[in-house]
Amino acid sequence: MANRNEGEGNRTATRAYNKHARDFVATGQVAEKARAAADAVDGPEGRDLEQAEARGKAHAREEDRLLRPSVSKQDSEH
Repeated sequence: MANRNEGEGNRTATRAYNKHARDFVATGQVAEKARAAADAVDGPEGRDLEQAEARGKAHAREEDRLLRPSVSKQDSEH
């Protein structure tokens, strides 16, 4: 049953991710892609990438705050 909800700790997704990660490592492109990522961060698009990262982290903070409503307002502003 492919659409079965496995919930948190989804084993099917974990196996798929691990397989793709191993396959990518086997291509020998890890160092090349890491250099390209570092160049992008240090290059003209670095500011855009930093802003995107900040937006992603803000979403994560907001989600965490909603999951833990006991967190004080002061904590959620940091």
